[in-house]
Amino acid sequence: MQLLPERPPLREVIAAAGLGARKSLGQHFLLDPNLLARIAREVPLAPGDKVFEVGPGPGGLTRALLDAGAHVVAIERDRRAIAPLAELARESGGRLTVIEGDALSEDGRALAGEGAHIAANLPYNIGTELLLRWLAAEPWPPWWRSATLMFQKEVAERIVARPGDAAYGRLAVLAALRTRARIALTLPPRAFTPPPSVSSAVVCLSPRPEAVTIPVARVASLTAAAFGQRRKMLRQSLKGVPGALAALDALGIDPTLRPETLAPADFAALAAALDAPAAGGPAARRDS
Repeated sequence: MQLLPERPPLREVIAAAGLGARKSLGQHFLLDPNLLARIAREVPLAPGDKVFEVGPGPGGLTRALLDAGAHVVAIERDRRAIAPLAELARESGGRLTVIEGDALSEDGRALAGEGAHIAANLPYNIGTELLLRWLAAEPWPPWWRSATLMFQKEVAERIVARPGDAAYGRLAVLAALRTRARIALTLPPRAFTPPPSVSSAVVCLSPRPEAVTIPVARVASLTAAAFGQRRKMLRQSLKGVPGALAALDALGIDPTLRPETLAPADFAALAAALDAPAAGGPAARRDS
């Protein structure tokens, strides 16, 4: 472990910088150093690895990542946090780069480089959108080697859900097709300052290298249509998608099924059929 010089408690850093959490930025700060170190240990770091961190705030997780030996590129939108993060950067021996900017408008690949890990206590208001972007990265395997991310527990359960689960939907399909995802730990509201109204969970994702050929953009549009009317049969929810009903028939997928019963592989096959240059989709039926 490459420990930083002793630092003041995060509560003091927040007070000195006037960093009261802002609801508009989805901020809830995790201050317990033991919990932060626990999250950092979930990142599969090798010596010298780089980590891309979104929304470091006062730098709690940043400290833990640096202590674990990482080189960190941190992007922070809240200008109030830049000064304490810059001070942390000066103490890091060149292992922390701080960028003032919005992760939604910046290119993580360009900032952190190929082979970086992603680690973040994601702001609640942008977490799902960022994950969808990272899952849709092209080419695949992506520029990121792993992602260790904090979400609201409800969102975390949607990411790891399986067919038939109440939480199963678009996010679960995309995550399962492109990654191996698991919930590493769950945290109660009292672990944060200020406490959110719900529990949170850390999700660990590792890219599936075999997911290169999945037409992920088509999967995204199909699942948006299917789960937008999840209580309806596929023949109803997908009728507005050109060629979808014919592709269901070609694949032997019963159009009276509801979308939550289809496996991620079924959505991938349907997307591939719609992307096929020849009309009619694949020759092999699902029930053959």
